[in-house]
Amino acid sequence: MKPIKSCLAVLCLLLFISVQGFSQEKIDRVEPPFWWAGMKNPNLQLLIHGDNIAHLNPQIQYKGVAIERVIKVKKPNYLFLDLKLDPTVKAGTCPITFLEGDKVAATYAYELLVRKKGSAERQGFNNADVLYLITPDRFVNANPHNDNVAGLKEQSNRSFKGGRHGGDIAGLEKSLDYIADMGFTAIWVNPVLENDQEEYSYHGYSTTDFYKVDSRFGSNEAYQSLSQNAQKRGVKMIMDMIVNHCGSGHWWMDDLPTDDWLNSTGKYVQTNHKKSVIQDPHGAKIDRDIFVDGWFVPTMPDLNQRNRLLANYLTQNSIWWIEYADLAGIRMDTYPYPDMDYMSEWTASVMSEYPHFNIVGEEWNGNPAIVSYWQKGKQNPNGYTSELKSLMDFPVQEKLVESLRNGSWNPVYEMLANDFLYADPDNLVIFPDNHDMNRFYASVGEDFAKFKLGLAFTLTTRGIPQLYYGTEILMSNPGHGDHGLIRGDFPGGWEGDAINAFTGKGLSAQQKAAMAFTKKILNWRKTASALHNGKLLHYVPERQTYVYFRHNDQQKIMVALNMGEAEQELDLSRFSEAFSTPRSGKDILTDKVHQLTSSLKVPAKTAMIIELD
Repeated sequence: MKPIKSCLAVLCLLLFISVQGFSQEKIDRVEPPFWWAGMKNPNLQLLIHGDNIAHLNPQIQYKGVAIERVIKVKKPNYLFLDLKLDPTVKAGTCPITFLEGDKVAATYAYELLVRKKGSAERQGFNNADVLYLITPDRFVNANPHNDNVAGLKEQSNRSFKGGRHGGDIAGLEKSLDYIADMGFTAIWVNPVLENDQEEYSYHGYSTTDFYKVDSRFGSNEAYQSLSQNAQKRGVKMIMDMIVNHCGSGHWWMDDLPTDDWLNSTGKYVQTNHKKSVIQDPHGAKIDRDIFVDGWFVPTMPDLNQRNRLLANYLTQNSIWWIEYADLAGIRMDTYPYPDMDYMSEWTASVMSEYPHFNIVGEEWNGNPAIVSYWQKGKQNPNGYTSELKSLMDFPVQEKLVESLRNGSWNPVYEMLANDFLYADPDNLVIFPDNHDMNRFYASVGEDFAKFKLGLAFTLTTRGIPQLYYGTEILMSNPGHGDHGLIRGDFPGGWEGDAINAFTGKGLSAQQKAAMAFTKKILNWRKTASALHNGKLLHYVPERQTYVYFRHNDQQKIMVALNMGEAEQELDLSRFSEAFSTPRSGKDILTDKVHQLTSSLKVPAKTAMIIELD
């Protein structure tokens, strides 16, 4: 009888597996695809999609997990489940059974995972970091086999500046030693999630699947591996996210859950891009509505975060990626464009789960009164409260370029004087350029001396510095504002490149000098505590020379930036507030020791960064 019983057991098991496999086919999506036991927020909302599933009755029998509510929407292919997870719930497989009457119509094995130890206490990027911004399609192509992927619309075409060039996550991972050796301590990678669009999909800002890395970049597992291996080298991972819009090729576009899933009744209405309407006390409501609810372009449908189901979906997606990829930060695209109350809620939800995390928002505006509105701690006249710690410092970026072009430090000095508007100016991300604007070297007329002055300023003033890939080798786009040129291929990232920045092959003497200049400051900066948590004391620029000090109880740094054509001799008595007795200090760029008794000579068109004894 034993053999017969064994055979029956095997047959039953095979039948069970086949039934499970068959029944699960009715459910084609569950998002988030899995979750973690032990999250601070016990609430979890699942979006479930499948063919005609709205009439089914879902049930869960798993200790510590309860269905609080089943939400049915207009479309019959959706169900939303509100789950409550007990704080003591254990990781494991939580089966969801979908009943049709008293019969099982489908089952789904939902996984609850074990959280990484200390996950909630993760440290975000901060003033001790320097961010390296990378457009992955244009950096390194380490896996040519994924340049073209069957089933995805756009194919690789490196000869087209607006096309996909083949850079990938494997290329990023391959370059980690270079990035760490240069002295960068964090990477901000432009979006890597699936963008299954007809054209211009390389930039990543038209998401077609919020839970899937684009196969032409790699896989979710590859992205997770990149983050893990970056951390081993002391490099943090910052994810570029978008909640304002998705791509027109998103999987849900042919079957929207609700009529109000998109703004402007789901039809293209162009945003007016008038960002000041949010703060304008005299602004018309219709102008605010068009700004928030309007679309960027027809291929970027504008998402309606006032829809609670969508709001939950987007928030959970952000938390899912933080936990899954072990992120140290988020850069949120187009921060003022979504519903402002939702953005406050989204940020608060993320920061509640990860109190030491950091998020930087993009508010592309040259007016610090507008930018400061969005920072946590800002007392706004209309009572709006933000939870956002950091913002991109576009006002200082604009004035830095203006100063260097016009030969006067006054614009950037005057802009920094507006720091009283911010709740926390030290937590702004400061940068000379990014993926959406002219390359910094091009902006300063390809003047190497001005380039070095601008870089020295960016890496020593208050805030969290960010450099764009290729800045260290003077990548440029003179006379052009085309994004395809701004986001040019990093030399050496493709097999057969005549110039290779990783090895130095083919670089000009000036490019090598720029790399050495950048590398020296970055690696020194790692231990420069006055730049990590010190105060800024600056002096009115005189004779095209700008002097400022960074200081804390452990360290004092003097920075002197001479933009002029002539050497300047500084009378040190003017800086008695910074140091009242004679000192000496070493210029970290030249390793020369200076006796700071009565005067200091600053050569023409030169930056001096002096660490005081």
